[in-house]
Amino acid sequence: QVQLVESGGGSVQAGGSLRLSCAASGNTASIRTMTWFRQAPGKEREAVASIYTPVRMTYYHDSVKGRFTISQDNAKNTLYLQMNSLKPEDTAMYYCAAKTVYGSWTSQPSYRYWGQGTQVTVSS
Repeated sequence: QVQLVESGGGSVQAGGSLRLSCAASGNTASIRTMTWFRQAPGKEREAVASIYTPVRMTYYHDSVKGRFTISQDNAKNTLYLQMNSLKPEDTAMYYCAAKTVYGSWTSQPSYRYWGQGTQVTVSS
């Protein structure tokens, strides 16, 4: 069992920055991949950034490459998403998710554990 709790969301102007955090607890040693997803109203949930935790290999959606950075702090069992140069189209509820099994980083059914979400709003 793994529990995930996101924090760090808020409202910023376009061009601003936010850092999201996802604190993991429980059987964190079983986690192999952690991913940030986001969902805007009326839109499908999409994968934003992911990290294969054993070797810290990262993946990013094309729309956030060069602007967002995903990282992990093993000592604190925490996942981060540093978001710079934010755009209005980044506005969404952001969720962290973790999986312990093989699967594509974008395959949502493969993620067993999900956080409650944190809202990011970017104004123009």
